Amino acid sequence: MKVRATVVALVPALLLAAVGCGSNSPDSAPPGKGPDPKGSASPASGAPAATPGGSAAPRTGGTKAERSALEPGDLPGYQISAQGKNPNAPDGQPRADKKACQPLADIMGDKPDPAARETVNRGIGSQKQVGLAVSASVSSYTESDAKALIARLKAAVPACGTGFTATVEKQTGSYRDVRAADYRTAGDESVSWTTTAAAQGVSAQVHLVVVREGDTIVRLMALNVAAAQQKTQVPQEVADKQLEKVQRAG
Repeated sequence: MKVRATVVALVPALLLAAVGCGSNSPDSAPPGKGPDPKGSASPASGAPAATPGGSAAPRTGGTKAERSALEPGDLPGYQISAQGKNPNAPDGQPRADKKACQPLADIMGDKPDPAARETVNRGIGSQKQVGLAVSASVSSYTESDAKALIARLKAAVPACGTGFTATVEKQTGSYRDVRAADYRTAGDESVSWTTTAAAQGVSAQVHLVVVREGDTIVRLMALNVAAAQQKTQVPQEVADKQLEKVQRAG
C-alpha cells in the first residue's frame, strides 16, 4: 500500500506494528513473537490477559514505563500491538533543517527526545474507523527534563508554522502547516498540534499530543493510513486510558 510504505519516511514512530491495521482481526501480533528489544512485550510474551470487563489486568512488575503502557484488552474496539516498530521503519532521531524545529523532529523518532531514560512504544489500530492508526509511547524522565521538553515543544510549534524538513537514515520528510490544536488531557501539562507530512510525492495529515504527568511523558500520534488526506485526531478515549494507566502506575 503506497500510503503505508511512505509513512516510513514521514513519521517513523508511527510504524508500530498496528499502523497498517484497519482490519478487524482480533489478533494484534503473531503468535510466539518475543519481546521487543526496546522493552515492549508482545501478547505472547507476558502481556496481561484481558479481563471479562474488557480491560487488561494491571501489570504488577516491570518498570513504571512498562506498567504504564497500553496492553491488548485495555481499549475495546482497538487493536494494540506491543511488538515495537515495523522492521522497515528507520531507526534513531530525525534531524531537522531548522534548529528551532528540532524538538518537533525529535518527537517523530524512537523516543520523544534524547533525555528520555526509557521509552515503551505501542501501536494502536482502530476497529471502529478503518485506517485510523495511533502511535502511543510512554517515556520516563527526570521531572525537570520532562518539563523542559514540554516547554521546548510549546515554543517550537509557533516557530515552525511554515514548516521544516527532517532526515533519518537518509530518508527525508517535510512537515508543513504546523498548527497548535486544542485538546483536553488529564495530565499536568500538554501540547497538541497538527501538521501535513509529505515524502515521495504522498502527504498525510498527522495529529500529535504530548502530555507530561510528573516525570513521565506520553506521546500520541494519529493518522489515517486508508485516507491520508483526511484530518484526524487522537481519539479522546485512547488519550484518557493512556493517562489513566500512567497515573495508576505512578
